[in-house]
Amino acid sequence: MAKLKKIPVRKEQIYEGKAKVIFKTSDPDHHIMYFKDDATAFNAQKKGTIVNKGVINNAMSARMFEFLEKKGVKTHFVKKLSDREMLVKKLEIIPVEVIVRNLSAGSLSKRLGVEEGLKLKEPILEFCYKSDPLGDPFINDYIVRAFGFATKAELKVISETALKVNKLMSKFFDKRGIILVDYKLEFGRFKGKVLLGDEITPDGCRLWDKKTREKLDKDRFRRDLGNIEEAYQKVLAKISE
Repeated sequence: MAKLKKIPVRKEQIYEGKAKVIFKTSDPDHHIMYFKDDATAFNAQKKGTIVNKGVINNAMSARMFEFLEKKGVKTHFVKKLSDREMLVKKLEIIPVEVIVRNLSAGSLSKRLGVEEGLKLKEPILEFCYKSDPLGDPFINDYIVRAFGFATKAELKVISETALKVNKLMSKFFDKRGIILVDYKLEFGRFKGKVLLGDEITPDGCRLWDKKTREKLDKDRFRRDLGNIEEAYQKVLAKISE
């Protein structure tokens, strides 16, 4: 995409989620995404605040999207505008969250009765229907197609992109002393193409210290482990090296 001649002006708010606020801009093809410090877990049953989370998540998302773009992954990211804001392409969101798993953890460990940290023989892709009221239930590719959430061709692009992102990010984090345990991705349509959207942060990624297996993600909030801000800062420092 050609570089914008000027940055669009922020207009009215159109959406507020658990971690971000979306604003219209003077350019109909772009939105501004604002990152909040609010923290939620267990489908918003647990709520709190992580100091400067929005600043860290904005910086990390910008860093990761720039990295992925350079590796040929098309994303909604355009430009980091400020400590808490980034300019993104306006996507028609596909209501399917993709969970990519490299090690057993979280709900996978509970469902299968296996210990956390088990190295998987190959990455697992899981799909969830993006719906907060329903708790983002698990679905499969048949459901995705039958309900028209995405076409067969779009689902192929989503799956292939998720696996490509996994290879790239796993290696990226490994070089910086971090294990990419699992994470979620979201996608959307922009001018006929499927692009990676949303964010890439410790909110949506399980990240463990490679040497100590210390949790460096939102599990510290979910499980009341403390030192949440320090963990997020540590991840940002490592990926900024």
